[in-house]
Amino acid sequence: MQVIAGTECGIITNQGAYPDPLGEGKAYFRQVALHDDRFLPEFEKIAGWIHDAGAIAIQQILHAGRYGGIDLGYCIQPSIVPQTLPHFRPPREITKDQIRETIKQHADAAVRSLKAGFDGTEVTSFMGYLLATFNSRFTNRRTDEYGGSLKNRGRFMCELIDAIKQAQGDAPLVVRLNGAELMDRWGGNSEDECFELMRMAAEHGVDMISVTVGWQEAPESSIGRDIAPGYWNRLAARAKKLLPDTPIAFGNRLPDPAMANQCIEDGEFDFWEVCRPLLADPDLVRKAQAGRMGEVKRCVGSLNCLSRLFRDLPYTCTMNPQLGHEYDPAYQVTPAVVPKRIMVIGAGPSGMECAVTAARRGHQVTVFERGPDIGGSLAGYARNDLANSDDLKSVIDYYRNMAQALNIEVKCNATIDPKAMRGMLHQYDAAVVATGARIDQTLLPKPTQDGLLVDAADVASGRVVPGQRVVVLGGGKIGLTLAEALKQNHGRDVAVVESDKRIAGDVMPSFKWRHTAWIEELGIPAHTGCRVLAIGDGGVRIGRADGTEEFLPADTVIAAVARRPNQELFHELEWMIDELHGCGDSLVPRGLTQAIHDGFRLGARL
Repeated sequence: MQVIAGTECGIITNQGAYPDPLGEGKAYFRQVALHDDRFLPEFEKIAGWIHDAGAIAIQQILHAGRYGGIDLGYCIQPSIVPQTLPHFRPPREITKDQIRETIKQHADAAVRSLKAGFDGTEVTSFMGYLLATFNSRFTNRRTDEYGGSLKNRGRFMCELIDAIKQAQGDAPLVVRLNGAELMDRWGGNSEDECFELMRMAAEHGVDMISVTVGWQEAPESSIGRDIAPGYWNRLAARAKKLLPDTPIAFGNRLPDPAMANQCIEDGEFDFWEVCRPLLADPDLVRKAQAGRMGEVKRCVGSLNCLSRLFRDLPYTCTMNPQLGHEYDPAYQVTPAVVPKRIMVIGAGPSGMECAVTAARRGHQVTVFERGPDIGGSLAGYARNDLANSDDLKSVIDYYRNMAQALNIEVKCNATIDPKAMRGMLHQYDAAVVATGARIDQTLLPKPTQDGLLVDAADVASGRVVPGQRVVVLGGGKIGLTLAEALKQNHGRDVAVVESDKRIAGDVMPSFKWRHTAWIEELGIPAHTGCRVLAIGDGGVRIGRADGTEEFLPADTVIAAVARRPNQELFHELEWMIDELHGCGDSLVPRGLTQAIHDGFRLGARL
């Protein structure tokens, strides 16, 4: 929190605290609580940090409702509507007495927030939390005064606003409300209903409305990489037009301060809400003010943060390895005791992150790259990304800009072999092997037809152009990315073969569903639980678990199976230089998050 408080933000909202002593509102194991005065000392610290940075401090009160009861084995909501996601708790219907008690608990939590030094409070009605379940037709099927019509479904919200306003006096109250639930499949609210609820909240005197999008159960994406930056801005603009006298805050999938500033100038909303972009780069606002946007680590929407949160792990960020480790000495970038001359072999994300971090410490760094540009395998796969390729390309642009800013010499088209390295190693004190990984074609039968089997990396980079009929061997993120792009962008007839029972096994948990949905939407056959028996004679022969076989005709077969690390240089250089290190896929092939984190940790201790 101390790191976030130095961001130049004018208002900082602390994470949602559950207000009830039973924990029915508790959404995850590490969620903070605000149902007793014994918690106040810690909240006083946080409010103090925010004020010391010159910002207004707001405390969010979050009763998770349908997604709560993490320690109890059940959740509460307006009606007993079964969960669509099995990891949430079975529901119990909240009684009228419990409704009144819950409202009081929220008001008491608001008073405690002010007592702790916060300037105001916020209650949240999105993502399917308690307030959202009362507002929505999907989960509110009550027949009393709290259900039925939209006015009745919004009664709980209005009574909640009234109680908190009365309890905290003139202190500001913010409410987060959906501009779109994205729950049409389940019979949720329409956008018109969402905006009518905003009007009701404004009539009851709420001081600001934060416009949000989606539920956790929504079968559509709201903040992932497949949503283009600025896509939801229309919801904020509609809210502002509807409620010109009520301040509107907005930030869903809006990572760009220039775009946000323009929206504010155009009157689309009043306050830019920034969460994940500041996790990715806490210096975002300062860099934007100084005109150094090229040095910003942009939030790429990988949702590593939420993947961890929903598994009761501390927040971490793909782009920012220091997040969650602010007090760990191993994650601090400190001046080097002895400046070194460092050679980094490989200009992928891990090698470049290592180079940038080492250069920030005062080392003299030179990067050697076999290819024509930096980026490694990420560059090729960014070209084929159906989600938002600009996000992934921004990672490469960042490293290119930082290399220039830190005077890191990058030698592309370099000869990288033991002989070449031997002739220059005397110039360096340390070498870092960041040579990535390659598809392990030894896992496949040897093809009997020349030119039929090609490597996924060659297709991703454009060095190989597949024929019309394509079979992709491997249903992980590499194979799926290529299959989807070849089908949608190039009109190829594509099939995927995967040995596991499911595709997307190595995909970030919060993005697995997106690949599964794309494969279904694009009509790409996915042959799961299958072994590759033979490659040749114009196609691939596969065997299923039940013993049956099938021949898949193909003009091109793409190898996208498991990868193995490029470790040959480790053995060759071991007796040639004082310090030899490795990072990223050259150690263990994984993903972008691990590559960047590996590079940072190594650069911070070199």
